[in-house]
Amino acid sequence: MSVPPKRRTSSHGKRRASHHALKPSALSACAGCGAFVLPHRVCPQCGEYRKVSKASPITKS
Repeated sequence: MSVPPKRRTSSHGKRRASHHALKPSALSACAGCGAFVLPHRVCPQCGEYRKVSKASPITKS
C-alpha cells in the first residue's frame, strides 16, 4: 500500500495565501475638476483626460 502524503503546515498555507490580499486602488485627482479618477482613464465628472476634453461627462438619467 502507498504511504499517504505529508500534511502541509499552517505556515505553508499562510505563505501561499499572502498573495491573495486586496490592493488599494490607485486613484489620482483629475486636473480639471479635482475628482478622483483611475489612472489612464477619462474623468467621469468632467470628461477630460490630460487637460483635454475627450468625452462628454457621464450623467445619470
